[in-house]
Amino acid sequence: MINALNRRQMLGATGAALGVAAIGGPVFGKDKVRIRLSAVSSDTDQRAVALLQKFAPAVAGFADFQPSWNATLFKQGTELEAIARGNLEMSITSAQELAVFFPEFSIFTAGYVHQNAEHQVKVFNDALMDDFKKKVEDRLNVKLLSIMYLGRRQVNLRMPRSELDVKTPADLKGVKLRMPGTDSWQFLGRALGASPVPMAFTEVYTALQSGAIDGQDNPLPTVVDAKFYEVTKQIILTSHLVDLNYLAFSKKLWDKLPADQQAAIQKASDEAAEFGRQNQLKKEAELGDFIKSQGLEIYEPNVAAFRERVQAEYVKSDFAKAWPKGVLEKVNALGA
Repeated sequence: MINALNRRQMLGATGAALGVAAIGGPVFGKDKVRIRLSAVSSDTDQRAVALLQKFAPAVAGFADFQPSWNATLFKQGTELEAIARGNLEMSITSAQELAVFFPEFSIFTAGYVHQNAEHQVKVFNDALMDDFKKKVEDRLNVKLLSIMYLGRRQVNLRMPRSELDVKTPADLKGVKLRMPGTDSWQFLGRALGASPVPMAFTEVYTALQSGAIDGQDNPLPTVVDAKFYEVTKQIILTSHLVDLNYLAFSKKLWDKLPADQQAAIQKASDEAAEFGRQNQLKKEAELGDFIKSQGLEIYEPNVAAFRERVQAEYVKSDFAKAWPKGVLEKVNALGA
């Protein structure tokens, strides 16, 4: 995987190379243009289902949509470079991946910046995103079409609510909360008020069972898939991170398409994103009912108190140094 320094250096080289046709680049047939998509998700993932059911048929009249799943075409983390080189037309990317090239995108990886699925869409479509999008187009030759909702991360504890009723970050003091091992994830755990513990995901179930940790944070689908509900007693709906992906498209190809085809691709992307968003929201609601049926308590704390503390911690941290002035306030205003 190309490191962050090399990726930033690549931006300059990419700009000089974009005018040269790349081997394996977009192919225009007599009637259709090839759109290859590379993604790390499986073909049963909600993002894949949305693209196959909504995007593919909507563009079928003029495009040959060729998706590749499970990172079989390009390895995870290399898709944006592939688009920049002209070797790929479309991918599903994240704010974390874009932040490697453009540090200001780290604002969209921070806790409580996006408040819910609807807020994500408002932020993405607002003028505050124009400079973000333009920089990606100008320097990486990637057009961000739509935003996809992945779910909300919640706090999941092994002790019952009768022992620990979490209303504010102060209530998590001393709680050993498993978080992914990177600095950014550990920072988020501390910002929530907990004592974060770095641990491989494969070890979490046993650690919860033994009491080595007090809890973990993940979206509800993960709680069910990993059967964490078997070894925990409560879920606090902190919604501290509303995860997202962007549908990324080759700007080089986009600029070659007629206006009606551009409009069709944009509409198909928006409809696929909305289809996936509604499916994911429905799934979260259904899984909440299932988790309750397993004996767990699910409740919402004082989310405003959590948001205030977490954002304050980020604002005074090194993470916020790359954030454009005033953007956080604009994002918060859209959720008011």
